Amino acid sequence: MAKEVIVCSGAKHIGKNIAKKFGAKFQILTTKKFPDGEICVKFEEDVRGKNLIFVQSFFGEISDKIIEVLFAAYNAKDLGAKRIELLSLYPPYFRQDKRFNSGEAISIQILGKLFEVFDKVYFVDPHLHRIKEVKEVFKKGERLSSVNVLTNYIQKLKLKNPVFVGPDIESDQWAQNVAIILGKKHVILRKKRLGDRKVQVKLDGGIDLKNKELVIIDDIISTGHTMLKTIKLLKKFKPKKIYCIAVHGLFLENSLKKLSKYAEILSTNTIPSKVSKIDISGIAEEIK
Repeated sequence: MAKEVIVCSGAKHIGKNIAKKFGAKFQILTTKKFPDGEICVKFEEDVRGKNLIFVQSFFGEISDKIIEVLFAAYNAKDLGAKRIELLSLYPPYFRQDKRFNSGEAISIQILGKLFEVFDKVYFVDPHLHRIKEVKEVFKKGERLSSVNVLTNYIQKLKLKNPVFVGPDIESDQWAQNVAIILGKKHVILRKKRLGDRKVQVKLDGGIDLKNKELVIIDDIISTGHTMLKTIKLLKKFKPKKIYCIAVHGLFLENSLKKLSKYAEILSTNTIPSKVSKIDISGIAEEIK
């Protein structure tokens, strides 16, 4: 049976396009807040006997969006939906994957239990640290990679002599894989985090960067401190142009304005912004 897409509040900017990729019908989940802040969700069309895939991006009011999708999922089961899945465009609460200090909650493990209501959960490039695979926490989870989407977009830029840059070891999986597909060179920077807003970066490798088009790829640009340090370091090598590409562009603390002074900034549309020009909808084709 074909899927029907349920477009949640964080995916209204992209949900219809994803439904088209599935060749599926869609309905927009109705949500409202009562004066005291409680959330109410409602399906406008019958979901009985259907295979549903909820599409949600957990940015902004993250906790509200989690409650919204959980209420909707349990409601769908109660109303007789045959199967319910979740496509998480920007995955939440992956940062706290261990108890760093006594008494702290391990948020990702709790989320794993909450999401057990779904028959399957797809995560677009979750930010994994000590956990290597989503299935370690989400038994019915699967990671979707944006590498092909990024590669297809970069090909359209028709760059003449690009070098791909990973700002740290974790991000190298995107920069390296895109470079391999396109048959281009890549370099990786070494990052030392000194705090939430302070980092040091240095360049490894002997690739000549002068007059090259440097394409920095990272999974998340949040406050932009890592990216800004990376750009300033690369500027010393006198490149022709610098592009910064993020899978998930949060651009907190006015970071987009700061970064745009030095480079062309782009992101996918897992999170909407004025630079989210890379359409992630095609990633739906990877879902079985």
